[in-house]
Amino acid sequence: MFDYHSRGGTPRKPRTAVENGPEEDAGNQPDANGNHDDDLTTRTRVENGAGGGRQQKRLHSGVFIIGVSGGTASGKTTVCDTIMQRLHDSCVVMLSQDSFYRCLTEAERENVTSFNFDHPDAFDKPLLLETLQKLREGRPVQVPTYDFSRHTRSEEVRVTGPADVVVVEGILVLAMKEVREMCNMKIFVDTDDDLRLARRIQRDVACRGRDVVGVIRQYTEFVKPMFDQFVAPSRRHADVIIPWGKGENLVAIDLIVEHIRTKLQQPELKRIYPNLEVIPSNFQIQGMHTIIRDRNTSKEDFVFYADRLNRLVVEAGLGHLPFTERSVTTPTGAPYCGVAFARRLCGVSIIRSGEAMEAALRACCKGIKIGKILVHRHQDNNDVIYEKLPSDIADRHVMLMDPLLSTGATAVKAIQILKDRGVPEDRILFLTIIAAPEGIVKVCSTFPSVKLLTSEIDDCVDPRENFALVPGAGNYGDRYFCD
Repeated sequence: MFDYHSRGGTPRKPRTAVENGPEEDAGNQPDANGNHDDDLTTRTRVENGAGGGRQQKRLHSGVFIIGVSGGTASGKTTVCDTIMQRLHDSCVVMLSQDSFYRCLTEAERENVTSFNFDHPDAFDKPLLLETLQKLREGRPVQVPTYDFSRHTRSEEVRVTGPADVVVVEGILVLAMKEVREMCNMKIFVDTDDDLRLARRIQRDVACRGRDVVGVIRQYTEFVKPMFDQFVAPSRRHADVIIPWGKGENLVAIDLIVEHIRTKLQQPELKRIYPNLEVIPSNFQIQGMHTIIRDRNTSKEDFVFYADRLNRLVVEAGLGHLPFTERSVTTPTGAPYCGVAFARRLCGVSIIRSGEAMEAALRACCKGIKIGKILVHRHQDNNDVIYEKLPSDIADRHVMLMDPLLSTGATAVKAIQILKDRGVPEDRILFLTIIAAPEGIVKVCSTFPSVKLLTSEIDDCVDPRENFALVPGAGNYGDRYFCD
């Protein structure tokens, strides 16, 4: 880990990656004051106008959080800087775990050379979690500035605004479960132990006036044991492990940046929940949504266009089912290599609105078995009033249908019923026409292996109107079945 308790002098001024090019966090050359850039780094693009306007209007439920971890002097800062520079067209904020050290007590300051700055207890974890949560919600935050000369926080704080991407960097980012679970992508920068120690010795001897024996003693007493206990085991939680022994791995960086760009092009909730699928919109789909959402639309027109949307969603859902390869002979006598539908499929509708999607499923899958579930919602409780499911449902893929997903409470209860009947989570597809962000979050986070497919995402649910979707389409069941 960086030699936090040996840092003297005034705190370093944070810099942006635009001002300084990529450099290694411990293997790079020091500046004129002998400092290395390990501190919190912040970067926003609003000053250039490249996204400042949309930043005011953007929904922030899709903020993409990246956690970067690795041993001391492994190259974490270089990786973060390089990623940030490649994402120059997006608003990016970088946080360092260093900024969230807790203030030492008087007794700890008196014996600071014996304080273990490499242990998770040295950090103010609640403040770090609160800061990440606010950024994830698209709210501005005040990031503390830690004074390493006094081992306490200075009065200076820095206000950081909302961003598309948040990169949090530190040796224990992946070792802290709560922080790790907030990250959408987890990266571990892997560098040989001997190389990291050599970098540390070179840095401390050349820049901080320390002797080799003292550096090795500190490394042996604190840094290496904590690396073995916390940092190295956290490698197993990483989505990507980047070998960084030679100082750069541009192939890995390019792959990571392209993945992030792909995520940023997706609907914001899709960035966070890979089990969410939104049918690509076009004027035809938007036109049908306009008709079914219009309060003046007749029942005949509502049913007609609702059936069309139901059919599109069902067809899209079928595309996520397993297929088997099959070869046939065409009328011309030529062979054609294609696929065949996998067997063992059934549908389950959530009464009563879900029954409006049954006709579309039957039109696509001749003779398919369809079960039913009725969930009664009473205040905070959801009681199952009725269920009739195929006896062999545990052996089938299940398409669970409800055209409107609001809070997600009913959907979660229905999915849990299917799981209780032995249906594996990854064999459940939840099909809906319109979904609210609240329902998507509840379903996708509760059941990460359930595929949720919708044609459009609404703004929110209104608790004052019995949790109706906004803008919504009214009471779907009444408009579909009642005259």
